[in-house]
Amino acid sequence: MADDSHELGQLRDGIDAIDGDLLRLINERAKLARRIGEIKQGNIYRPEREAQVLRRVAERNPGPLSAAAAQRIVREVMSACLALEQPLTIAYLGPAGTYSESAARKHFGGAPTLLPCPAIDDVFRVIESGNAHYGVVPIENSTEGAIGRSLDLLLSSPLQICGEINLPIHHNLMTRCATLADVTRIYSHAQSLAQCHEWLNRNLPLVPRVPVASNAEAARLAAGEAGAAAVAGDAAAELYALPIIAASIEDDPNNTTRFVIVAEHDAGVSGSDRTSLVCSAQNRPGAVYQLLAPFADNGVSMSRLESRPARGFGGSRWEYVFYIDIEGHRSEPAVARALEELRHRAGFVKELGSYPKAVY
Repeated sequence: MADDSHELGQLRDGIDAIDGDLLRLINERAKLARRIGEIKQGNIYRPEREAQVLRRVAERNPGPLSAAAAQRIVREVMSACLALEQPLTIAYLGPAGTYSESAARKHFGGAPTLLPCPAIDDVFRVIESGNAHYGVVPIENSTEGAIGRSLDLLLSSPLQICGEINLPIHHNLMTRCATLADVTRIYSHAQSLAQCHEWLNRNLPLVPRVPVASNAEAARLAAGEAGAAAVAGDAAAELYALPIIAASIEDDPNNTTRFVIVAEHDAGVSGSDRTSLVCSAQNRPGAVYQLLAPFADNGVSMSRLESRPARGFGGSRWEYVFYIDIEGHRSEPAVARALEELRHRAGFVKELGSYPKAVY
């Protein structure tokens, strides 16, 4: 016992010494970051640079911390240092407690000011008006598919995509009820209810499901109404102090929502990038093939193809537009050639931005 106590003391002394070194090194990094902010003019945030740093952390991480854990720690350090250079305001689809807020915090860390917006349109609007630097909006879910409003706004807005976030979605049933038998109604966003359809059918088949504007709103309602429950995420449960009585009730354990970061600029080359664009096909036989051929001919991999009604954009020249994600940055030679060929074949092409692929 005495030997164990002596060893514990030595281990704790070692931890204290390392903590002192960490504190000194973090502040040295902060000084360098602040000096960069003094030298540079205009926008300081570099999404491609952050992606490179985080990938390097994963590659060099010796353990026992997981690569993702190490990246989260470094992300927070970068977030705090960036705040010394350029305090950021990040708009997201609110209210507080939504998955969009979780995505914003995952990507930007805890230092920026987060600005909740009532609708996706408002996220775009506050950036275009200069009241926020960046916006985080959902663009597709692995279970429910594309988020149509985000796609429509990317077509009509001058904003570009400068980053992406993949957020695993884990839905929880939260309520002040003591048991499932006491639940008389369930609030949640319509998509979340759909993503938990089978679990709810098995466990609460007769309980009414009430769609609301967001999962955070569902949690707010459940917190104030007897017999009410909400399907929402951990952040909403914490915000409204709601006990979780069933965790991870989503039907698909791999359920993931992809978010994009929108701004007045896209990103530079990071070494592992994606380019998004929207285009229209000319009204002639084989038109869709003509859209896809430039990518195949230049060896550019396409990771996503989504058709959507043009909703009047451009008058009567076309009825549908096609949203395409390709691998690589628009400045890379093969991608640049493919895009140039596409412009000659398509009725309309708009590049939505090149940006680093989600890091973790």
